[in-house]
Amino acid sequence: MARYNFKETESKWQSYWDENATFKVTEDTSKEKYYVLEMFPYPSGRIHMGHVRNYTLGDVVARYKKAQGFNVLHPMGWDAFGLPAENAAMDAGVHPGKWTHKNIEDMRGQLKTMGLSYDWDREIATCDPEYYQHEQKMFLDFLKNDLVYRKESWVNWDPVENTVLANEQVVDGCGWRSGVPVERRKLNQWFLKITDFAEDLRVALKDLDRWPEKVRTMQENWIGKSEGMRLKWQLVDRADSLEVYTTRPDTLYGASFCAISANHPLATELAENNPDLQTFIEECNKMGTSEEAIEKAEKKGIDTGLKVKHPLDDNWELPIYVANFVLMEYGTGAVFGCPSGDQRDLDFARKYDLPVVPVVAPKEMEKPEEFTIENEAFTDEGVMINSDFMTGMTVPEAKKAIFAKCADLQIGEKETNYRLRDWGVSRQRYWGCPIPVIHCEDCGIVEVPAEDLPVTLPEDVTFDKPGNPLDHHPTWKNVDCPTCGKAATRETDTFDTFFESSWYFARYCSPKSENGIDKSAADYWMSVDQYIGGVEHAVLHLLYSRFFTRAMKKCGYLSAEEPFSGLLTQGMICHETYKDADGNWMLPSDAVEGDAGKLVHKDDGRDVDVGASIKMSKSKKNVVDPELIISSYGADTARLFMLSDSPPERDLEWTDSGVDGSWRYLNRLWRLITEPKAPFAPKGSAQPATLSENAQKIRAQVHKTVAAITEDLSRFHFNKAVARLRELTNTLGNMDGVEGDDSWVLREGYEYLVRLIAPMTPHIAAELWAELGHDTILCEVDWPVADESLLVEDSVILPIQINGKRRDQLEVPKDMDPKEIEKLALASEKVQAVLDGKAPKKVIVVPNRIINVVA
Repeated sequence: MARYNFKETESKWQSYWDENATFKVTEDTSKEKYYVLEMFPYPSGRIHMGHVRNYTLGDVVARYKKAQGFNVLHPMGWDAFGLPAENAAMDAGVHPGKWTHKNIEDMRGQLKTMGLSYDWDREIATCDPEYYQHEQKMFLDFLKNDLVYRKESWVNWDPVENTVLANEQVVDGCGWRSGVPVERRKLNQWFLKITDFAEDLRVALKDLDRWPEKVRTMQENWIGKSEGMRLKWQLVDRADSLEVYTTRPDTLYGASFCAISANHPLATELAENNPDLQTFIEECNKMGTSEEAIEKAEKKGIDTGLKVKHPLDDNWELPIYVANFVLMEYGTGAVFGCPSGDQRDLDFARKYDLPVVPVVAPKEMEKPEEFTIENEAFTDEGVMINSDFMTGMTVPEAKKAIFAKCADLQIGEKETNYRLRDWGVSRQRYWGCPIPVIHCEDCGIVEVPAEDLPVTLPEDVTFDKPGNPLDHHPTWKNVDCPTCGKAATRETDTFDTFFESSWYFARYCSPKSENGIDKSAADYWMSVDQYIGGVEHAVLHLLYSRFFTRAMKKCGYLSAEEPFSGLLTQGMICHETYKDADGNWMLPSDAVEGDAGKLVHKDDGRDVDVGASIKMSKSKKNVVDPELIISSYGADTARLFMLSDSPPERDLEWTDSGVDGSWRYLNRLWRLITEPKAPFAPKGSAQPATLSENAQKIRAQVHKTVAAITEDLSRFHFNKAVARLRELTNTLGNMDGVEGDDSWVLREGYEYLVRLIAPMTPHIAAELWAELGHDTILCEVDWPVADESLLVEDSVILPIQINGKRRDQLEVPKDMDPKEIEKLALASEKVQAVLDGKAPKKVIVVPNRIINVVA
């Protein structure tokens, strides 16, 4: 039997597609466009299995849509700035740019072995000045349109990396890369006004009906709209008041303390003469600012000695604490604590022996006034208790009443707040896009003139000192002010790398344009019809991209408001974990089967401990090298396995047997077409006037498979499509004794099969198309269309249930007379055995659905 030579075939077709620019596209208004994009990779130097899955999914969609006649844009590029390159420069003594471009070259070669249908002419790298000069210009346009500002703010500071970290880069209070505790520092930072678009970003989520519901929910929660009230609490023995924002003014009668942020102006004032408070504030500033860090930290506070009067009762005074769980960036930097209704407040109250008064009780209680709180706050909906005029009301009724009361007393007013904060884009590092402004003592902040863009990074940098190399450079930051000509200083902060990834999809529309974005090209291609990537980017990258698109529209760059019309978030690749006899993690390739059938280490023969299947990671060593799989089995095998075992949004379990099964299937398909049991009808021959009954059935199955797989691919049910292809392959492969005109059905079946599998396994499909005698390149062949007349079901299978339990089934002509169906059902041997000679009480026939027998 012939063995499929994947190395020769894949090399042949990859060279052909490359030399003939098969997937190069331009704007063509005569064709409907389709823009498919996978999240671009960071050039680490090696592709991993997550890349293989992500880019296979996108490639299937791109090839499928191209076959359907769409003008398909499918580009690739590199998210090339970032700390890993800077760290590599420090570790290996190589320039970050050289390290990055070498990695790009290596990864480009690896990706090309997968046979991906990219328009490589549109390739971009965000670290190239040809790319980032346009985002510098964009930043200045944002500045002109009041979308950017600079202010002093508290940030997460990594003392090892010597840079600002986003909240999401702080894990358990430590820097995500360095692993050391972060500190809070006050720095001048550049911010983008994403909060100006908060409501629009939230409301527009409902129109993204081709996004996963969980992603839309995550974004809505992150934006975090809340309807609340800003309340004034009069300070005792002082003329000023404390402003508190709350979403639960209905719980005012359960208040037992007020708490302010360590960075609240009142805390700063009091700390001047209170060393203990100053020490506590310093301790708070060593915590991260993320919600996770705050939730996990022990709730601590220090009594300021000040008190406030309750807004609804001048005789009721509450203490003011400085607390480590209140952030200045949220609300007013001050809260009131209702321990009975908030677990955090309850923990704090128990720690400092503060009152706990329940104000909401479960609705189902007969005597709600007897409800008490022990160690768990009551956070569900209920009925108000111990709340003066609100007692007996539901929570919504109480909220309405308290809003009105506070408005009448002029002690508070309704306010809408958002959890979302403006995006701080300043980073204190070298390997990033320079922020194009100049600081002049006389003129203040001055924009770099457009003709002086791009502001490029200096090549001659050193990493022998902590901190930002741009600060240490002897000359780069020194420049004359463009306005007054006096000595001035460049901004030495660079952009957060999310800045580059928030508009790259628009650059792909016109990657060679000297203006950055050719609006006519962007108007043709945008929005991205299908975006594909990991769910870990559900909030930041996707939210920032949505904001950027709106900002670019405001500045005249784009007409689109949403960057991605459709979104597919793929699951992770998982693999069993292995440890050697000494408890060290080991590679799957080092585990081999021993004499007793157990896994042993290939080097020392000792037993291997097999652990849980988890996400592939270098630290656990449960990784499989894509290059090894592709060189051993071929790209098509790897692609087919990635598509066949689970839906794309779910995790995929990597197994050697699964890969081997995909490889065996492709070899069988190869043999069935290159070494057929019977000769196929001549290419292009007309459909015979008559076909055998068996051939007619098989032809109907072929066309039903075409229709079903077309639906599957449109819905991204790739695993279902693969299953149908295997079923059709089995049917065609078992078509014995083909003679005469029936051989036409065999040719039609295999030709359709090859066209259907082409988006998934493009190399073998292209070769088999040629083996079937075609001169036309398969990439240029239209997607098959099912014959509607063959999709009509002539018969149906009806399950027979007796007293609700399935006992047998009948295959009958569609729309058969129910009385005839009843006769056939009662004649069934299995039905007769259950009835045991007795007549049924009733027989109910649901046409074309089911037969119910009541015994």
